[in-house]
Amino acid sequence: MDSFCGGPGTWGPALPDNATRVDFTPCFEDVVIMLTPVAFVLVIGLLRWYYLVRCFPRTDELSISWVYRSQLLVSFALIIVTLVEMIKVAHEVRIGDPAVQADYHLFYVICMFLGQLIVPFVLWNERNHGQHMSSTISIFWLCSVAAGAVKFRTLVLIADTADHFRLVSFFVYYAFMLLAVITTVLPERESEYSSIDEDANACPEAKASLFSNLTFWWVNGLVRLGYKRDLQQEDLWSLNKQDHADVLADQFEHSWNIERNYKNPSMYRALGRAFGKTFFFAGLFKIAQDSLGFVSPQLLDSMILFIKDTNAPVWQGYAYGAGMFVTAILQSLILHQYFHRCMRSGMQIRSGLTAAVYRKALVLSNTSRQSATVGEIVNLMSVDSQRFQDLTTYLHILWSGPYQIALCLYFLYDAMGLSILAGVAVMILMIPINALIAVRMRGLQKVQMKNKDSRIKLMSEILAGIKVLKLYAWESPFMLMVKVVRDRELKVLKTTSYLNAFAAFAWTCTPFLVSLATFITYTTTGNDLTAEKAFVALALFNLLQFPLSMLPFLLSSVVEASVSNKRLIKFLMLDELKSSNVMRALPRDMDDTRMVPVDPHGTSSNNGAAGVSVARKVRVLVRNGQFKWTTESPEPVLRNIHFEAVDNTLTAVVGRVGCGKSSLVAALLGDMEKTGGDVYVTGSVAYVPQQPWIQNGTLRDNILFGQRYDPDRYARVIDACALKQDLDMLPGGDLTEIGEKGINLSGGQKQRVSIARAVYQNCDIYILDDPLSAVDAHVGKHIFDNVLGSRSILRDKVRILVTHSVRFLPQMDKIVVVRDGCITESGSYSRLKEDGQDFSRFLAEYAAEAEAESQRKHAADAEAGADEAKPGDAKAPDGKAVDAAPTKAAKTTEPAGNQLVAKEGMEAGSVKMSVYKDYMRANGFWLCAIICGMYIVGQALQVGSNLWLSHWSDSSDEDPVATSNDNPYYLGIYAALGIGNAITVFFATFVQALSSIHASEMMHQSMLYRVLRSPMAFFDTTPMGRIVNRFSKDVYILDETIPSSLRSFLGMIFRVASIVIVIAYSTPLFLAAVLPLAVLYVAIQRFYVATSRQLKRLDSVSRSPIYAHFSETLTGVSSIRAYSQRRRFMQDNSTKIDENQRAYYPSIASNRWLAIRLEFIGNLIVLLAALFAVLGRDSVNPGLVGLSISYALQVTQTLNWMVRMSSELETNIVAVERIKEYAEIDSEAERVVDTARPSIGWPDRGAISFKDYAVRYRPGLDLVLRGINAEIQPGEKIGICGRTGAGKTSLTLALFRLLEAAGGSIVIDGINISTIGLDDLRRNLNIIPQDPVLFSGTVRSNLDPLNQYEDSRLWEALERAHLKPAIQALDLRLDAPVNEGGDNFSVGQRQLMCLARALLRRTRILVLDEATSALDVESDALIQQAIRTEFSHCTVLTIAHRLNTILDSDRIMVLDAGRIVEFDTPAKLLANPSTVFFGMAKSEGVVASASL
Repeated sequence: MDSFCGGPGTWGPALPDNATRVDFTPCFEDVVIMLTPVAFVLVIGLLRWYYLVRCFPRTDELSISWVYRSQLLVSFALIIVTLVEMIKVAHEVRIGDPAVQADYHLFYVICMFLGQLIVPFVLWNERNHGQHMSSTISIFWLCSVAAGAVKFRTLVLIADTADHFRLVSFFVYYAFMLLAVITTVLPERESEYSSIDEDANACPEAKASLFSNLTFWWVNGLVRLGYKRDLQQEDLWSLNKQDHADVLADQFEHSWNIERNYKNPSMYRALGRAFGKTFFFAGLFKIAQDSLGFVSPQLLDSMILFIKDTNAPVWQGYAYGAGMFVTAILQSLILHQYFHRCMRSGMQIRSGLTAAVYRKALVLSNTSRQSATVGEIVNLMSVDSQRFQDLTTYLHILWSGPYQIALCLYFLYDAMGLSILAGVAVMILMIPINALIAVRMRGLQKVQMKNKDSRIKLMSEILAGIKVLKLYAWESPFMLMVKVVRDRELKVLKTTSYLNAFAAFAWTCTPFLVSLATFITYTTTGNDLTAEKAFVALALFNLLQFPLSMLPFLLSSVVEASVSNKRLIKFLMLDELKSSNVMRALPRDMDDTRMVPVDPHGTSSNNGAAGVSVARKVRVLVRNGQFKWTTESPEPVLRNIHFEAVDNTLTAVVGRVGCGKSSLVAALLGDMEKTGGDVYVTGSVAYVPQQPWIQNGTLRDNILFGQRYDPDRYARVIDACALKQDLDMLPGGDLTEIGEKGINLSGGQKQRVSIARAVYQNCDIYILDDPLSAVDAHVGKHIFDNVLGSRSILRDKVRILVTHSVRFLPQMDKIVVVRDGCITESGSYSRLKEDGQDFSRFLAEYAAEAEAESQRKHAADAEAGADEAKPGDAKAPDGKAVDAAPTKAAKTTEPAGNQLVAKEGMEAGSVKMSVYKDYMRANGFWLCAIICGMYIVGQALQVGSNLWLSHWSDSSDEDPVATSNDNPYYLGIYAALGIGNAITVFFATFVQALSSIHASEMMHQSMLYRVLRSPMAFFDTTPMGRIVNRFSKDVYILDETIPSSLRSFLGMIFRVASIVIVIAYSTPLFLAAVLPLAVLYVAIQRFYVATSRQLKRLDSVSRSPIYAHFSETLTGVSSIRAYSQRRRFMQDNSTKIDENQRAYYPSIASNRWLAIRLEFIGNLIVLLAALFAVLGRDSVNPGLVGLSISYALQVTQTLNWMVRMSSELETNIVAVERIKEYAEIDSEAERVVDTARPSIGWPDRGAISFKDYAVRYRPGLDLVLRGINAEIQPGEKIGICGRTGAGKTSLTLALFRLLEAAGGSIVIDGINISTIGLDDLRRNLNIIPQDPVLFSGTVRSNLDPLNQYEDSRLWEALERAHLKPAIQALDLRLDAPVNEGGDNFSVGQRQLMCLARALLRRTRILVLDEATSALDVESDALIQQAIRTEFSHCTVLTIAHRLNTILDSDRIMVLDAGRIVEFDTPAKLLANPSTVFFGMAKSEGVVASASL
């Protein structure tokens, strides 16, 4: 190198014999310092060019801004300057100028020119590929300025003797380079970007400069806004394009499709392939940060030697201190780039997995759906995806930890020789202990996730059937079921916590035992433990402590993620619905038309009498179909199915309950497993399920269902579906918000909305599963005539109608009779009637209804629609539309008068101290004090051990011989202090685990109790997903995240306090800087916390809609698939995930913003500790200097983790706030009032008295019942009827006190029901509810959840409910499983199960709330007979939309607008043509028209 530089000694790198300053040789400055940035830009710039060309398409999205133009101008100026200098040097070399004889001169100027020449090309290339700022060029310019500063100083010092041309050219070069750096920090105005113009809330990160990205300056605006006021969702940035859930889900699905081809698919490989680029790039930052961490101990070694050497020049001390400070700054900048990328990768993984799980749930087969419960899938989306996200924070420690440990051991070996092998032996001994802990924790995690799945599944079912639970007073037994699962969960959590406590003990001991073993070996082999040896070793041991302390976190995260990995793989590998179940086109060789007889008007004729036939296209065809619900089923549910439907025809599917009608519908939709035959469905399909599926949204959105709004078509559909008057009643018309599951609509309204949705879709094929059973007779006729009949809006379509009613059968083009899973008959009405088979016998038995229908039809024709002019006046099954009907009141109390479900409540400002107090109270105040005391004692023992080490090393420096003899004494005390610290940490962790589990148990139980005891109004206005979110995500945070964050926070806060105390003790001058640094620290922390806390709240609030939408989707998955709306629902899900990530991404960015600033304070502490050590070098012992600086070197990392844990704690404590909110909601009246217990056997008569009774659904709404006065005698049978919104179901809800009186009273057998407890009331009344709700479990648990009855009583109830044969046919009979929601039973069978429940209770008062709406006529008649027989001694209140089921009642109560308008015997009401009841009976055909 000397020859290259011009002669001996010219390489350097430093000039010798200068005690006051350091000067580098000119050759070293030019070739190494100045050309290092050039080498960087040449190598990285070309690689970056290649990467952009390969991976990013060219784009014209970004316009040319003035900043970009300025950068190009500066780069061209620098090219000119370096070109001129290169020409000048080349000329001097050519002419043999002695000043440039050295080879390096020409090499230097050529390299400088090439480096500047590549800059504008890199800038242009990055701009053309959509990159706002070039980080490569920014780093090059910044490093060039830093390198140029060294040469600038040298040229200034030798200005008098330097070549003036070179002097001027360098100063010009340096000035342009400074300008270039300035352009990298200038913001580019948003208006200059066409892409950003479209989004006012675009994330500023995309256009941030290098400086802004390194310091997270781009976050300033949001943090400032959050400090000024509470952030709202609209304040948040839009997500970057690459972070959108749909993009991420597509990436993951592509990767998973590759992975599932492997024999053993791995989620890790799939995620790495999909999202690994950013994550693996973060590893480059990690390796740089880890390497820099070992520079400081070497500088510390030099600093201690400097303190010892009183003759050393003072600039060396300042240089060492500055070196430590710069190293710490670089570490901070690099570390947070690493964290930001890891957390962003974690966010992408969570988004991608959540969206992928949702997409998979949409296509699961029935077999798969039985093995993947709602609770499990919710946990996959909330807990398992979160665990993979959490893993990204620690996963790099898998290689980084060993790398840091290896470097530590290398430098320790360099310092202490072979003595370090003793420490290595200790570390090796710890490996099997950790392996045992890992294996045990993995097993516990598997059990725990099953427990979580069970609890969330149970909670989902409880919330879905909460109305039934309250009607039957089953809250306590179901709460006990949840508690049993929760206790199992807490038991596992307790065991896990004990393992964590032991792991914390082991990992706290490990660094200390390593140091102890090393010091013992080092001193016993005849070495003196001097200050530089002891504290360099201590600094290295502290560096060793970090990877070792992080290993438990990594271990825990890896164990949790490995369990989640298997769960996700199992779920994603589940079977999907086969597309081959239904073919969408007929084979080419098959005739796709059929000749259909038509009447003279061109309408299909059901008897073929016209003798004219036309060709119709076959739309639905089933040939020899064999179908099962699950692949494991031993026998097919449907056998030998031959079925076809053609255009312009109406086909009816009839049969008894459980015969397979709904199964046939499912087979046509592709929802069943096809085991044989062929199914062809050609054309678009609309589906109306038996139980209407209503989404939370406006009524119009429910009808449009993703279609464009066409006012004319929409109006026709509304009229055809008899919804006109209902819309007039609703406060916001069709823009009224409909609650979850249509909670504020009556059953009839929900069904009509479901029909309207299908009609509006304008599909080719319409499949309707008994929708008319939920509406009144004359509304049913209106819908049939206007939607399904031969002159209806759908007359040209294929219409397949499952029905239990015989009244419409004469108008069918074709009737299909299903019996025991087979189609036994098929043909026109007239032909089947004449055949003398099952259908004709069925008609003969129920001919009365058919005849009544015929009479009613003629009467209706004669009256020209007298009653049908008001189709919306129809009675609907629950009268509950009044909840949407409180027009004026609703408008004054709810936004826009049409919003039922308010936005989720969210606290504002700082988390109230009451939240912390509540959590401490749940933990136990004394336990909290003991835990803090243990942490203080532990930290004091640790500081004491290090002070003792300082004393030991100073003694060794002063008197090596005496100290050597006392080494056992020093080692003994050092060991005692260290072991005491480890034991203290163990007990602190152990006690905290016990207290946090106790807090989790108390808070969960309190929330569960309050939620289950809350009034129905709470569930009407709160989406189920919102409640499930509290019991899943928030409880998970309470159980696992908060204890971990609190443990780390307490450890770090006392650690920081000890660092400050040690530095102040070692160098008292430091105390002068403590106060300003503390004020600055607190100010930055407070400035940030307001934003962080609110972002966490927004994150929690925006997560609930994801689960609500998911629960809603699972309920209506058959409809979504039938309407081919999967893609739209996937997009909706992605949008909701994106809304959640909009709150999460600023949260992680603001966290880094804070950490950078607070670590800068920590770096100042390093600088000040070194500075004060240099200033006090004459009065400070080397041992104390070593102790002070070694502690100061920890402060940055400790502050980083303290900031992180304090931020996590304050943001996660929001979960406690949210749980506390639900633990304090208003509850219903007392379950039992001890001073007002009714007598045993009450009610013994069944007399009911309404006295001026009034009620409303919620405070602020109109009365739904008013002035109700009625006396019902014991044993009397009362029929209740009325039009939609009349208040029929409200009356029954009031009787059970699901609605509390707003005035008046209800008296049962002399007791005012408002004075007794709810359990005493509800357990002594009986009801068969409108919605047949079953819970997962067994037939036995659904009939008798309290285990009160013997098997004989259960069988007796099933027999009287006509369900005994169906249950006996099951393998396990009473112990046969009931799937979630009772999906393995038909709706009719579920209603019969509810009847069996009622038969078991045998109370004196029975309420029938349209209990037979899903039964066929034959079953309905049998059940009505059973009710008359079994409950002959009871007072029976019957709400029914078939008036013939209440005609034999003793009296009829007619309600209208919340009042009783008629209350008399059926005979008297029918004898008076002016009564409302007569009009309703006439419209149903119960009585003939007067004209007849």
